[in-house]
Amino acid sequence: MRQERAIRTRQTILEAAAELFDEFGYEGASTTDIITRCGLTRGALYHHFPSKESIAVALVDAQSEALKAPERDLGLQSLIDLTFEYARRLQADPILRAGVRLTVEQTSFRSPGSRPYRAAEDAVYRQLQLAAQKGELLPGLDIEETTEFIVGAFTGVQLVSHVYSKRRDLLERVSAMWRLVLPGLAVPGLLLRLRVTPP
Repeated sequence: MRQERAIRTRQTILEAAAELFDEFGYEGASTTDIITRCGLTRGALYHHFPSKESIAVALVDAQSEALKAPERDLGLQSLIDLTFEYARRLQADPILRAGVRLTVEQTSFRSPGSRPYRAAEDAVYRQLQLAAQKGELLPGLDIEETTEFIVGAFTGVQLVSHVYSKRRDLLERVSAMWRLVLPGLAVPGLLLRLRVTPP
């Protein structure tokens, strides 16, 4: 019972901090703001997180939870659907949005460096390897280079969508990304079998 309450309290803190970081950035949110938003005491906050930075680190690390590819018959379809699911969560989940903002922004929060991008690259690389084993990729395709390109392109699509529409058009932009990228990845006979719209 006590453990469940502790888990709920920790989640409440993360959600309140995520909303503030997403709205105001790391610099614009204080621990006092977080305490006020979540309705807890300072002692409760510091019991779970010793500092504002430790909350930010937890939010950045939470991004990896959104990187699980759904199971599909085609490895490339799993990868495509992973990006759609991530995009959907980014539209709705303040914890994921805050983690992305903290990763991208240059603030006094010590940068998480390439760690979040490495996690994304690992997820994409696994799916591309699976697609290669199933004969879905063009011969001679450099999987490592392709992985880095897809993560970079997807990151750019997210940022542009945020600037132009607060991510309202994110799914359409992800769909366009795949329509443009897939002919350079997939064997020709596979293109008609791949869905490039949200599942």
